[in-house]
Amino acid sequence: MIRERIVLDPGESCPACGGPLRLVGEDVAEILEFIAAKLTVIETTRLKKSCRHCGTMVQPEAPARPVPRGMAGPGLLAHILVSKFDDHLPLYRQSEIFARQGVDIPRSTLIDWCGQAVAVLRPLATLIRQTVTASDHLHADDIPIQVLDPRLRQAGKPRGVKEGRIWTYLRDPRAWGGDDPPAVAYWFSPDRKGINPQTHLANFSGILQADAYAGFKELYKPDATGATRVREAACWAHLRRDFHDVWKGSGSTIAKERGPR
Repeated sequence: MIRERIVLDPGESCPACGGPLRLVGEDVAEILEFIAAKLTVIETTRLKKSCRHCGTMVQPEAPARPVPRGMAGPGLLAHILVSKFDDHLPLYRQSEIFARQGVDIPRSTLIDWCGQAVAVLRPLATLIRQTVTASDHLHADDIPIQVLDPRLRQAGKPRGVKEGRIWTYLRDPRAWGGDDPPAVAYWFSPDRKGINPQTHLANFSGILQADAYAGFKELYKPDATGATRVREAACWAHLRRDFHDVWKGSGSTIAKERGPR
């Protein structure tokens, strides 16, 4: 957060008698202000020069852009992606916001920019996934998300949404003194079939800490030689829910002791 200091000085002379003033203290009051974002056109001019002796033409190379021949700068692309995927602000609303700032960016253009920006970031996402799955201990989980599907609207379902999944794989060895920094990798899938985590962790070898979802069980099976590539570390928090259900249904004191607290 940026902090700005504004000093209001009564001057150097006394308004009553004209004598010199000396500082005896100050009163400080704070307000939290919002400085609206602004769009800026950055004009880059590449001068052409020629040698007076041999006539050689010289001109600096054009700066690289995130999207070749694209007008959107990296800061604008980052803002659009974060607004859409993290703040859940649809592109048509972003287009309206930009219009209020005096810039007409059609929704179709924003869609193109999103696709091109994702393509630029894909190597980084791939590297993160490879780094995370190279660990020997992962935490895994999935969460449902609503995904638009125009085919559902055509089928008579007005909302036109279905349930997809975000798969999360976390590497964090700090709890047992590991030196590797924490990192997390994400995958999206349109369903919750077991083939999804089995594909994501095809090259993983080590301990997988996860819930009892059946899709993980294929990973725990030994291969033809009897070796186990992935070892299961069951989630105690999930297991204690079953003890809680037993206690709620039967009043068992043993189940109550082992249930969630």
